[in-house]
Amino acid sequence: MKAAIYSQKKDLDTFLYLSKFISELESRNVKSVLYDGMAEALQFSKIFETFNNKQDLLDKEVDLFFTFGGDGTIVNSLTFIEDLEIPIVGVNTGRLGFLASFTKEEAFKELDAILKGDVKTSRRSVIEVVSPKLDDFFPYALNDVTVSRKETTSMITVDSYINNEFLNIFWGDGVIMSTPTGSTAYSLSCGGPIISPNNENFVITPIAPHNLNVRPLVVNDKVEIKFRVESRVPQYSLSLDSRIIHIETDKEVIIKKANFQILLVQPNNLSFYETIRQKLLWGRDKRN
Repeated sequence: MKAAIYSQKKDLDTFLYLSKFISELESRNVKSVLYDGMAEALQFSKIFETFNNKQDLLDKEVDLFFTFGGDGTIVNSLTFIEDLEIPIVGVNTGRLGFLASFTKEEAFKELDAILKGDVKTSRRSVIEVVSPKLDDFFPYALNDVTVSRKETTSMITVDSYINNEFLNIFWGDGVIMSTPTGSTAYSLSCGGPIISPNNENFVITPIAPHNLNVRPLVVNDKVEIKFRVESRVPQYSLSLDSRIIHIETDKEVIIKKANFQILLVQPNNLSFYETIRQKLLWGRDKRN
């Protein structure tokens, strides 16, 4: 068995923790394949195999993908895994952690169960940007796709269509299209609803709309959504999770659900509702 090790952190504590974790894997005859940027930054030994893209994971026959960080680290792992359906084990060394299900201590405690497959796997939908097609542009997002204003304090208008049927003109700072996974991310901070990850929906959430009667909309994820932008400047921003590009206003954005999913490994006793209750501090009113 082979396990990919991925982290964006570059501090001494991360190096010490990962060294111990890799030793635990080796004691169970699991070979570690390190992300090359991490291996170089933390000065790991050259004896380790490394990866830098999807093809590397495929060629090295990686079975599990361990991430060490926060939810952003898991989201970025999509750029490596894509449609390979390698299960992702998220170890939370960050802050909020809706997706990273294992604490640093639990990662060691549950390691045998993880390697044996005695854990839950949650399948998460992915968004694909069908158009525009640009060079060196990764067209997938796990959390959300956002259309927003660029280099202007003026509002933009975003014409929206669902399966080519006109929906609305969003007048404000932009609009977010979110998966259920991303419903606890940017969309939530803009007033969008929380959606359980097993639902087959997208959320269209306006960003700072000027119309008070414009509200987030939940739609079936089998639809195709199109955005057309008008702005006082010649470009607008298009972001997919943490990646952002700037494109001309004469180019429309077409979005649909990708034909593959991401697999997140979770402890057997983990509940989505317990997670949001803990992370959002529900039911902990100190006045009572």
